[in-house]
Amino acid sequence: MKPTGRLPKTGASPFSRFEWLLAGRYLRSRKREAGVSVIAGFSFVGIMLGVAALIIVMSVMNGFRTELLTRILGVNGHVIVMPIDQPLTDYDAVANRIDQVPGVEFSMPLVQGQILAQGMGTASTGALVKGVPQAALEKLAPVASNVQQGTLENFDSAGGVAIGARLAERLGLRIGDNITLISPDGDVTPLGTTPRVKAYPVEAIFEIGLSEYDAGFIYMPLSEAQLFFNSEGQAQSVEVFVDNPDDVARLQPAIEAAAERPVYSVTWQSQNQSFFSALQVERNVMFIILTLIVLVAALNIVSGLFMLVKGKGRDIAILRTMGATRGSIMRIFFITGASIGVSGTIAGFVLGLLFCLNIESIRGFFSWLSGVDIFNSEIYFLSELPAEIQFSEVVLVVAMAVGLSFLATILPSWQASRLDPVEALRYE
Repeated sequence: MKPTGRLPKTGASPFSRFEWLLAGRYLRSRKREAGVSVIAGFSFVGIMLGVAALIIVMSVMNGFRTELLTRILGVNGHVIVMPIDQPLTDYDAVANRIDQVPGVEFSMPLVQGQILAQGMGTASTGALVKGVPQAALEKLAPVASNVQQGTLENFDSAGGVAIGARLAERLGLRIGDNITLISPDGDVTPLGTTPRVKAYPVEAIFEIGLSEYDAGFIYMPLSEAQLFFNSEGQAQSVEVFVDNPDDVARLQPAIEAAAERPVYSVTWQSQNQSFFSALQVERNVMFIILTLIVLVAALNIVSGLFMLVKGKGRDIAILRTMGATRGSIMRIFFITGASIGVSGTIAGFVLGLLFCLNIESIRGFFSWLSGVDIFNSEIYFLSELPAEIQFSEVVLVVAMAVGLSFLATILPSWQASRLDPVEALRYE
């Protein structure tokens, strides 16, 4: 009697429990396969460290950029408007008109100059004096929100200055002490220009968190700065702060038009372009370099699987004679290699996140252990080591590591599936 139809297919379904069981056995070490286990261990550690290093480095670079951008743009204007043909004597009217431009947060007339600052003793250092109105200074969040001592109330009428915390520490100053400012552009006499020397009481001490600014910025009432720098009745520029700093190129023409007088302006992007471009280039290069760690670990998976396939030739031949398909053999070795890559990626992901979330504590521990300040704020500008985890970048790193691990398993798994059972058992 002839069969009326095809016989049902037999055998294990793709990625069945049978295939996972065999892959798990191949991952466990035996004395004859100690070399394979060692290579698998190094592959796991390499992928784990590579993924963790990528997450940590990218997060720190993101933190650096965000912190520097926030602090630098929070203190300095996003657009700086300067006069062309004549002194800026109508700075109040210009600032008021610019404030009406949609997208502008506020504008600030400014008089500034380099001076030599001296404390109560003999210590002295260079600093930058910025003369600003009290109303504008109170809108500068990095300064107004980080006053450590004193107050900015009655700043315009008190006749004192606000200085950075590191400058106060360097000169040994506290609230109420006098700081002596020396400017080379003083009074003109028959004997020449004499330096201008004047002492001001310290009304407030702030800490922005950017060491360069905390050690070199002095804020003074605008009217007092005009007298000190021989700029009575005029301002040097108007600094404009906008709602979205990345939108300054679009707002720049409207800001210049609102001045209603001949001016030219520069944006924060043009002033700091080389600095932030260097940060971006460094970030991209570090990503490429650290990706090589993951790639080398993936190549270790390739070599380990090739050794495993060579050592398991007899087992593969027996499985084939018992009915295992080529696809099943390929999946078994694919699961074996991919398990190393996926487990290493997960371990690296967890390690990287834990490191980033506790990076300041870890830095403090290693600084204490080595006796060396690992993150010197005088060199790196920031007082704390920043880390900002971006979900999209973490997903990219994890996907890249898993993808490389999968690709590394394809060739040795394919070779295992192509093994001829007759040739493998001929000399057994």
